[in-house]
Amino acid sequence: MSTPAIHSKQSVLRDEPYYEPISNEIDVFAAAYRNQLPVMLKGPTGCGKTRFVEYMGWHLKRPIVSVTCHDDLTTSDLVGRYLIKDGETAWIDGPLTSAVRNGSICYLDEIVEARKDTTVVIHSLCDDRRLLPIEKLGELLPAPPEFSLAISYNPGYQSVLKNLKQSTRQRFVSLEFNYPNASLEQTIIEKETGCEAATACKLVKLGSMTRNLRGNGLDEGASTRLLINAAKLMNDDIDPAAATSTAISQALTDDEDMLQAINELCRSVF
Repeated sequence: MSTPAIHSKQSVLRDEPYYEPISNEIDVFAAAYRNQLPVMLKGPTGCGKTRFVEYMGWHLKRPIVSVTCHDDLTTSDLVGRYLIKDGETAWIDGPLTSAVRNGSICYLDEIVEARKDTTVVIHSLCDDRRLLPIEKLGELLPAPPEFSLAISYNPGYQSVLKNLKQSTRQRFVSLEFNYPNASLEQTIIEKETGCEAATACKLVKLGSMTRNLRGNGLDEGASTRLLINAAKLMNDDIDPAAATSTAISQALTDDEDMLQAINELCRSVF
């Protein structure tokens, strides 16, 4: 029997990830870590939440266990399960249990995508108990001081069916993320891609224009991530029209009228 698919990874970053602070988020996360408080990151897609967690892992010198949450994520996927291995039954830790045992930072990305009966398992890790119940082993696993839990979600995608219960969210220190101001976003694009300042400036302008369409045909405007993707294509000799269409317009919508409108914005900028 093989382990069910779960989108997770563990990494130890030796080189400093590039990250530009927007406010005091580095100091707040570090203080929460020292005080054994879990952290919740709120913000739109592609604004740097995951990169920030990677940076904090490097900054605090702790490995990171990342889990991409989804509708089919079960408690067993997070905590662990018995599997048949070499003809014998063996217990296999899930990513959350592994992070607790090793004193890692566990990052649950897009936590609202997970089933509510799955997220309940983190409650006892997020208060003074700092215990992970492993029911199948009859064990209460204590979290060491080095362990930290971080979760993220996009408030713009919340609905009645997909939101964080108060019993969950009130256990966390909350950090709000947004897209950086124009000057900082231009700096980020330049440093991430090595593109010319003029190109980065135009991409920032285009990003701002698409964000103004939010609620008027678009759920989200172009994220910093999409602008970086477009810059990388341009650096590889893809003309601006094709680069912005494939990396930005097509990524934002499938609606033909909206695609045409965004492509017209791209042509007006480039």
